[in-house]
Amino acid sequence: MPEKRKPSQTAQNGAKNNTSPPPKRGKPDLTTPHPNARQTESFGIVLRQFYPPEMSNERCHAYNNETLERPMRSLERAFSDTQDVRRAVKPNAAVVHWFKSDLRLHDNRALRMAYEVAREHCIPLIGLYILSPEDLTAHLCSPARVDLTLRTLETLKRDLGELEIPLYMETQEKRGEIPGRVVELCREWRANHLFANMEYEVDELRREAKLVRLCVEQGIAFEAVHDTCVVPPGLLSSQQGRQYAVYSPWFGAWQTFLMDNPEYLEVSEEPGANPGDARKMLRGLFASEVPAAPENKRLSEEEKERFREMYPAGEHEALDRLERFLEEKATDYDDMRNSLSKQTTSVLSPYFASGSLSARTAVANAKKANKNQLDRNNLGFVSWISEVAWRDFYKHVLVHWPFICMNKCFKPEFTDLEWEYDEDLFNAWCEGQTGFPIVDAAMRQINHAAWMHNRSRMVVSSFLSKDLLIDWRRGERYFMEHLIDGDFASNHGGWGFGSSTGVDPQPYFRIFNPLRQSERFDPDGEYIRRWVPELRDVEGSAIHDPYERGAGDIAGKNGYPRPIVNHAAARERALDRYKRATGGKSS
Repeated sequence: MPEKRKPSQTAQNGAKNNTSPPPKRGKPDLTTPHPNARQTESFGIVLRQFYPPEMSNERCHAYNNETLERPMRSLERAFSDTQDVRRAVKPNAAVVHWFKSDLRLHDNRALRMAYEVAREHCIPLIGLYILSPEDLTAHLCSPARVDLTLRTLETLKRDLGELEIPLYMETQEKRGEIPGRVVELCREWRANHLFANMEYEVDELRREAKLVRLCVEQGIAFEAVHDTCVVPPGLLSSQQGRQYAVYSPWFGAWQTFLMDNPEYLEVSEEPGANPGDARKMLRGLFASEVPAAPENKRLSEEEKERFREMYPAGEHEALDRLERFLEEKATDYDDMRNSLSKQTTSVLSPYFASGSLSARTAVANAKKANKNQLDRNNLGFVSWISEVAWRDFYKHVLVHWPFICMNKCFKPEFTDLEWEYDEDLFNAWCEGQTGFPIVDAAMRQINHAAWMHNRSRMVVSSFLSKDLLIDWRRGERYFMEHLIDGDFASNHGGWGFGSSTGVDPQPYFRIFNPLRQSERFDPDGEYIRRWVPELRDVEGSAIHDPYERGAGDIAGKNGYPRPIVNHAAARERALDRYKRATGGKSS
C-alpha cells in the first residue's frame, strides 16, 4: 500500500557524524538555538513552559570539550567548596532524610546514613517527601507511574511508622521553590543534617548543587550520595581514560570492577527504631497524608484498580518478585528472554523506577544465586545481571553527556536528519493501527498495561524512526507519558538504540523487519492474538502478515487496517536519509 504522506518539515542535514567539537573559528555563540527549534516546540518535543528552545549542536559540543561545565561537576564543586563548613556542623534536634526516587527502607544508603547520625546523637529521624506537579509535567511522568509512586508512599509511611519514624509529605506547586522549602522545613524541625540519594538528570543535579550552598548559608549540612547505580558514574573508563560509549566493553569493565571491589555490592541495613521520643516531639508529622495526584496525572477508577492488581506497590512486593524470579525463571532467562508470548522476564522495572527496589540488591541477590559469580556459571543469571547493568550504563552516559537530558541525542548531528512529522502516521502508531501485527500488539499492550516487553520496545521504536522516519523524540515522549516504569535514562537510551541516534548507533544494520521480528519472537502468534483481537481467528503463519498470506478477508472483516507503509521501500528511504545526515559514514 502506498505510504500516506504530508509535506515533510525538514531540518538541516549533511552534518558529519562525530562527537568531537567543530573547528574553532573564534568563540562560538552558544546561546543560539538549533535551527529546528520552532518545529520541536510545535510538536511538543521541547516543553517551552519549563525549558529554553532546542539547543544548538555547538552547545552539545561545548559540553563534550568541557567549555561548559557538566552539572555533575557543578554538584561536586559545591560539595568540595563547602566541605569544611559542612563537616563542622553539629547535630541539633533532628535529622532529615529526603525521599525522592528511593521509596524503600531496604538498601537505601542515604537513609541508613541519616539513621546512624540520629542514633549516635539520640535524636529523631524524619522522612520527607515533596510532590512537585511541575516536575511531573516537565519530566513527562505517566499517570500510571504517579499512581504507583503514591501507592508506594502509603506502604513506605506504614513501614516507617512501625519504626516510629514519621514521613512528612506535601505538594510544592513551584518546582523552583523546592530547595528553599526543604531548608525552611529543616529549620522548622531544627534539623542541621539533611541526607538524600542523588538523581542524575540535569534538573536534579543543578537543584542539588544549589541546595548544598543554600543549606550551608543556614547552618545545615546537606549530603547527597550515590545509591541509584551499582557502580557510581565516573568510576569506569576506557584504556584511553574516556567514558565508554559502547555497552559491551563497559559491561566487561563493570563486572571486573565489582569483582575487584565487592564492597560496592554490599547491601545497606534498614533503619531501626527511631531514636528519641519521636511520637511526642513530632506528633503532627505522623498524621501527614499522601498527596493527591495532580489533575493532569490522574487515572480513572478502572485504571487504578487494574494497575493495583498488576503492579502491587512497595518494596515487599518488589523483593518477593525478585526472589520468585531468581528461583523460578532466571536460569532459563538467556534462552527465553526474547519470547513475547510467555512471561519470562522479571517485570521488576516498575519497582526499579519507583525506587522500591535497588539495582544493587537485585545484582547482589542474582550473584548469590549464581554461586557468587557475575561473569560465569549459569548464563541465565549472567544475562539477567547484564540487563540490570544497562540501567547503570545509561545513567553513566547521561552524566557524561548531559545534553541528552535536553532533547538532544547522543549524536547531536542526528537531530539534523530529515525527519517526518505526519500526524496520521504517528497516531496510527500510537493507537496500534499500523497494519503490522507485531507493532500493533506492542502498542496496544503499552496503552492497556502501561508496560511493554523490551523486545517489543525495540521493534516499535525502530518502526517509528526507520519505517515511518518520524522524529524519535515523539516516540520517546509517548513512552514516558504511558509507561509505569518510565525512567528517563533507560527510555532515552532505548530510543537512541532503536532510532540509531544514541550510543553505538549502527544505522545501516539496525533497521528491524517487523515481519521477521514477529516470526522469530512470537512464532505461534500468541502475543498478537492476545492484543489484536481482530486477528484472533487467523490461523498459522498468516497471523504475521494477514493481507499477504491469505487471511485478508478475516482481517478486513474485523476492521484490521492494511499496512500503512511498505517496509522494503521504507528501509531504502531510511538508509538514504541516514547516509545524507552522516555524510555517508556508517556510524
